[in-house]
Amino acid sequence: MAVTLPESMLAQYRRFTLFNSPYAEHDDGRAVDLYPESERAPSPVAGTVKAIKRVRAPPKDYAAEEDAMLVIDTGESLARILHVDPVVEEGETVEPGDDLGSLIRAGFFAPWVPNHLHLGFREYGTDPFRASGSLPLDVGAEVRPLAWDGTGTVVETGETWARLDSPAHPDPGEYFVGLESDGGVLDGGLPHYAFGGLLGGGERAEVAGESVGTVEDGVVAWDGVTVLANGEAITGLALFCARGSFGIKLVGEDVDFDVGESVSVSVESFDG
Repeated sequence: MAVTLPESMLAQYRRFTLFNSPYAEHDDGRAVDLYPESERAPSPVAGTVKAIKRVRAPPKDYAAEEDAMLVIDTGESLARILHVDPVVEEGETVEPGDDLGSLIRAGFFAPWVPNHLHLGFREYGTDPFRASGSLPLDVGAEVRPLAWDGTGTVVETGETWARLDSPAHPDPGEYFVGLESDGGVLDGGLPHYAFGGLLGGGERAEVAGESVGTVEDGVVAWDGVTVLANGEAITGLALFCARGSFGIKLVGEDVDFDVGESVSVSVESFDG
């Protein structure tokens, strides 16, 4: 049984990713992270809130000590939502777009990751609180691939990241886009998370003309590679699907670029 993420659901959010996370359910695309336009969390599903559980989060100096998990009965499966401080209560009915609460900056994700809600689905009769066991997900929205030559200019920065102006979304707000590879779209943290994904088909995982992994059933096992920005090694690239502004995101404690700076990205293999 697989759950399709319809376009009407995904369109509520400015970006999404199935693979760009260290959380185990993202290794093979069984969970999706959804990035709202604000610090409020619009519900991705309709249903009845069955349970709310507070959980301890990994200690990080930039994150809250406690996270929360909501379980919503959709009538077909149990939706499992993390990183939201809920304003809803058990027994309450919600519709798509209803406010679930404020986003929690949790220690489950890296410092360069924006606040978001994590969504997965479980079959009835299974434990929704376990870390594993979510159903496979299919993307029901068109995601158009954007070619990229490895270059760009920094347009936005944070303490541990910088975003380039390319590849640029040709029509922001109208549809989702992502980094092109063999006709599909690459998704995930290259190479700092265990696996990535190639959405929409394709057999080769490539970045800026260089092979970066092996594709099997849409899952990418990253090769042993180092990402270089202007010749210096960085943690990697954050790859996702975006409906609004796009552009390659460089991440890591070693990322130190200024807005307006030109950057050339390359990938170097260290296998063999």
